[in-house]
Amino acid sequence: MAFNPTPTQFKALKAVLFMLALLPFLRMAWLTAAGVPVDPVEFLTHGSGDWALYLLCATLAVTPLRRLTGWNWLVRLRRMVGLFTFFYAFMHFMTFLWFDHFFDVAAMWKDVLKRPFITVGFAAFVLLIPLAATSTNGMIKRLGRNWARLHKVIYAIAPLAILHYWWMKAGKHNFEQPIVWGSIVGVLLLLRVWWSLSRPRTEKRVTTASVRS
Repeated sequence: MAFNPTPTQFKALKAVLFMLALLPFLRMAWLTAAGVPVDPVEFLTHGSGDWALYLLCATLAVTPLRRLTGWNWLVRLRRMVGLFTFFYAFMHFMTFLWFDHFFDVAAMWKDVLKRPFITVGFAAFVLLIPLAATSTNGMIKRLGRNWARLHKVIYAIAPLAILHYWWMKAGKHNFEQPIVWGSIVGVLLLLRVWWSLSRPRTEKRVTTASVRS
């Protein structure tokens, strides 16, 4: 069913989405300040990492939802969801750097190189940085076609995030959640592959020609 929100409805929808995406942070901050978690560092680490993954999946889900529903306006929400993904990933990293290593960059780097699950998580975070930095309208205009090419890095970030999550949970022999979220990411990426392969050849030629021109 087609649904095209009016400008006022879209602004309200965007404001609601913003508050919903911010709520996990507010909850974590309030509970930590209140001294509720038994281990606040573990609580912040896992909470921020989990929400970075959830919002990463939400970002990847925008295009399939748009194609399946015809709600093209969903694309206008993707940037905000993507920036919240980076926000929680940054919080996840800062908890690791601050509470685990007290801003000792050398010690942090040794940990990154020594422990594979941290290595892939760190790689995913580093790859997110240029995506967040180029999410402004000015950068989109400056980069032109290269902006879309750069932001395809998200397709590498998603598997790295799942691998990081899998290895982290594997230490506790908990594979249920990694399987669920890994399957979600797998479906979202395979849908893109399917649509790309099923496009008519003429459409592919036109797309290639427009990129070269």
